[in-house]
Amino acid sequence: MTNQVQRSPEEQSPSVRWALASLALPMLMSSLDTSIANAGLPTLARAFGATFQEVQWIVLAYLLAITTLIVSVGRLGDIIGRRRLLLAGVSLFTATSALCGVAPTLWLLIAARSAQGLGAAIMMALSIAFVGETVPREKAGRAMGLLGTMSAIGTAIGPSLGGLLIAGLGWRAIFLVNVPVGILALFLAQRSLPADRPIPKAERVGFDTVGTLLLALTLAAYALAMTIGRGSFGPLTAALLVAALFGVGLFVVAEARATSPLIRLAIFRDPALSASLAMSMLVSTVMMSTLVVGPFYLSRALGLHAALVGILLSVGPLVVALTGVPAGRLVDRLGPRRMTTVGLIGIAAGALLLSVGSTTLGIAGYLVPIVIITTGYALFQTSNNTVVMTDLRPDQRGVVSGMLNLSRNLGLITGASVMGAVFALATGTSNITTARPESVASGMRFTFAVAAGLIGIGLGIAVGSRALKTRRLAAGAVASAS
Repeated sequence: MTNQVQRSPEEQSPSVRWALASLALPMLMSSLDTSIANAGLPTLARAFGATFQEVQWIVLAYLLAITTLIVSVGRLGDIIGRRRLLLAGVSLFTATSALCGVAPTLWLLIAARSAQGLGAAIMMALSIAFVGETVPREKAGRAMGLLGTMSAIGTAIGPSLGGLLIAGLGWRAIFLVNVPVGILALFLAQRSLPADRPIPKAERVGFDTVGTLLLALTLAAYALAMTIGRGSFGPLTAALLVAALFGVGLFVVAEARATSPLIRLAIFRDPALSASLAMSMLVSTVMMSTLVVGPFYLSRALGLHAALVGILLSVGPLVVALTGVPAGRLVDRLGPRRMTTVGLIGIAAGALLLSVGSTTLGIAGYLVPIVIITTGYALFQTSNNTVVMTDLRPDQRGVVSGMLNLSRNLGLITGASVMGAVFALATGTSNITTARPESVASGMRFTFAVAAGLIGIGLGIAVGSRALKTRRLAAGAVASAS
């Protein structure tokens, strides 16, 4: 162990690269399976003789498992060892992918997707948490950029890869494709990731089972309210939101009393962490707006055919994939806090352009702002993750990484529901698929005006948290001097 610490950066670089590869593959797989199943829903409905509402649970079960469990598995990694748990997560994801591929019934497939979501939650949370242990601090931004790139690539190629696999090999192939990749990821992780540090018996802490259960139920209630309601506010949505609010109260009380809490509430006193989580949720809400509004604007307002719409919708994820690593280099060179603000400004600028755009500008009038938004997003995501993950105690990396992923997922879920409702309201019709082109264009402009306002709030949070941290540091310096 001592020899490894004393090696030069040049001697360490090959092992660092292999370690990063072993973290990038799980991130790719987990994000790929977020979108690949969407392409197969019509085929799966025919294969199982099910309704579209029933097969939607193939996607929903996976997302719910990730959303409800990602903080808990991050904390579990802090307690029992991140390497051990990541290997278990990759193994679970690979095995359940095989089970999905051979499932004889729809409900067994949905159950397997839930278990696959647990494996994905482990991989997402611990891949980011491992960066602090495998990469020098001065290169953390590049590592975060690489993981962001892999996540974007997985999301971008999911629908098209799913369509190709279904056309050539059948629907089972969209799940079985994970098996060889998972085996490779497991092999790399076993060989390249650092061993877990032995924890003395006196330092071992228990796992907060009550807090875990309360948080999972609370998040499940909120996620179901946002997904089942789909922008409408009926009795079921109201009941689920009340249950989620009640669950938050119970969770706070339970964590205040727990000996070894799942989340130490004191960490929210750190203005940088609280601000990063809030900004992450706001930005993800806005990014989902591009996926909610884009297809309708391109097809209804611009009158483009489905194939071209699909190509244009892949531009955003492609930009994120291409700019992730360069964004990481900028973060390492210029500082993550400054680049967080620059990224937010980019997103806000793109949203403002869409809010004042016109259909007379055609495809370019839509794509140019989208490229600006997604470039800003790549810069924000990389720098925001770097700010949070490089200043943590080692025993908090897993849970905080889980919270970062959770804030992103909650933003995506909220954006799909709330921003979808804003878009529908602004078009002035309950059925967007039959709305007039000018109504869709007007709805798009209003939705992105709201999106720009949300990013404006994010910028205010960024500036405020930085000012608060500066005042605290100044006060600490004065106190120590006196």
